[in-house]
Amino acid sequence: MQRCGWVSDDPIYQEYHDKVWGRPVYDERELFAKLCLDGQQAGLSWITILKKQANYEKAFDGFDPYKIALYDEAKVEALLQDKGIVRNHLKVQSIIRNAKGYIALKEQGVDFSEFLWSFIGGEPRLNAWKSMDELPAQTPESEAMSKALKKAGFNFVGPTICYAFMQAVGMVNDHEVGCHCYPRQKTD
Repeated sequence: MQRCGWVSDDPIYQEYHDKVWGRPVYDERELFAKLCLDGQQAGLSWITILKKQANYEKAFDGFDPYKIALYDEAKVEALLQDKGIVRNHLKVQSIIRNAKGYIALKEQGVDFSEFLWSFIGGEPRLNAWKSMDELPAQTPESEAMSKALKKAGFNFVGPTICYAFMQAVGMVNDHEVGCHCYPRQKTD
């Protein structure tokens, strides 16, 4: 079975690639969680975060932004002792900050899913890359998303992180054309 060039032989990575990556996500809370997790990847490999995802979900109350926004210094200190997550003060604080940004947008009447999907016109974009060497690290859309998220109070949402997020949640389908997950047109 042929997969995208970035996928290793790790079964966790293969499962993620085959069943999650590039599949459109519209749920606001799931998008919030995925955006936070992508921010945790900064400077690390995605497999590191992927292997810790269940721990993150437990440590951060299922990524409930309303609970996270109330975290105090004692909670931050407890998180920094949690070996199941990346124990980086800035990254822990970023999830709290992002929760506050999410809530601020909601209080303004913004649907978080519609907000994020608006950067690509609301519909998944299907690319046709032959190899991972062709994939961009960022795009004008991910730059615009990054700028808007930062303006809304988010951090660890640079254009490269935003593009990785867009790939992960299926805003852009960057499966290589030779990959078994690349969508094929049905012919009659």
